[in-house]
Amino acid sequence: MKIKSIYKYLVIAVIAVIMGACTSTEVDPKFDQGPTERLNARKKELNDLLLSSAEGWKAVYYTDSTQLGGFTHVFKFLPEGKVEMASDFDDTTTKQTSQYEIQLGSTVSLVFTTQNRIHLLSDAANFPTAALLGKGYLGDFQFFYYGQENGQIIFRTNRNGHEVRFVKATDEDWTDLAGSALMNNHITGTATSPLFRLIEINDGTSVKQYEFNFNTNARFGTATSLIPNSNDSFNVAVAYTAEGASVKPAVKVKDQKLTNFVYDAATNNFVATGTGGVTATIKFTNTPPILTDDYKMLLPGRPLAVFGYYPGDYIEDASTNSVLFKQELAKVDDLLPAGQAISSIQIYMNHSLGNFIYYTFVGRGAIFHFVDVVEDAEGKKVILKHKSWSGNTTAPAPPFLAAFDSHLTDPNGIYFKRENFKIGYTNTVFTFTSSSSSFRMSAWEL
Repeated sequence: MKIKSIYKYLVIAVIAVIMGACTSTEVDPKFDQGPTERLNARKKELNDLLLSSAEGWKAVYYTDSTQLGGFTHVFKFLPEGKVEMASDFDDTTTKQTSQYEIQLGSTVSLVFTTQNRIHLLSDAANFPTAALLGKGYLGDFQFFYYGQENGQIIFRTNRNGHEVRFVKATDEDWTDLAGSALMNNHITGTATSPLFRLIEINDGTSVKQYEFNFNTNARFGTATSLIPNSNDSFNVAVAYTAEGASVKPAVKVKDQKLTNFVYDAATNNFVATGTGGVTATIKFTNTPPILTDDYKMLLPGRPLAVFGYYPGDYIEDASTNSVLFKQELAKVDDLLPAGQAISSIQIYMNHSLGNFIYYTFVGRGAIFHFVDVVEDAEGKKVILKHKSWSGNTTAPAPPFLAAFDSHLTDPNGIYFKRENFKIGYTNTVFTFTSSSSSFRMSAWEL
């Protein structure tokens, strides 16, 4: 056959194939379903996926890492739309059962339809900071399905579009929640834990300290350099683990990023360890990170200075009053006979009668505790040294006042600070803080 004829038949064959394709009744698989069918297939895909993990799924949910930490949730999805759920939001880490649905809208979403642990983060009445009044923890209970990646389920929240990833859970993930809640307690501290926190960064050659203002309810804090005139600061959003805590974003030390802080029970510190001597440590301290010269207004030879705390008045609500202070104050009333109660604690410095702590009561007479004021210039504090009870140099402390008063007369001294807030009245607020305990009392300048 001639070459020309071969070309002719090839052209005819190609045309026939093209025409056959154009008249074929077969439809591209991509277009063999309408939008509803595709959504239903996607719905089944997600539901099958949720049911596929033997121990369920785990998610560390950061609702807004610019002001809130992370909360770990573990889910076990069951047939008939049931879900078992637990979290480390608080000390209640037992499983709770509720309902879920896979709902269709513009896309497929997982919705927790009845009350469970996840709803604690979306309750507007439950807010961790004043800035979140009426907003709660910014959490969600509807999660839009965006597919899978490396065995993880990818969602985005309905409320703010933040990504949340579910990873396959293990049996340990359920039991570890109790450990996470315990770590929350460790970093929060107890009534007797030191009041102040530091983040100490060691780059292998030098150490830098940062004051760490941490809101335990929000699981969020800000670290501010203690170097004078430094603008160095960074935010820390915390999520707890059974061994300690993870932080977001990572703490950068030289060229290293530290995220995992391990709890050290011996020191009560949380320590992240890098290489080459690099560490970052979250620690408690009884010493205020920033010391002032405010204490000097209490020294002998200064003008009269008077301060007062009044139970039941606005000063009672000052956030600077420590838990230990409140507990010790309550014990005074508990130890008093029926019908008697403490009505004020007033501190007089450089009065014509001397220096004294003046206790007044309902149902009984006032009590004076006269003291000498001794300066600790190096520690920037004062020591209120016992002199006499109501002028009797041999009288012991009244039993109902002894424990409370011992914090104000701490032999290691007390720190004294002018606060930058007002409460109730225009009077300046000062705090008296024991250098040996977590006792801190706020009082108005009178």
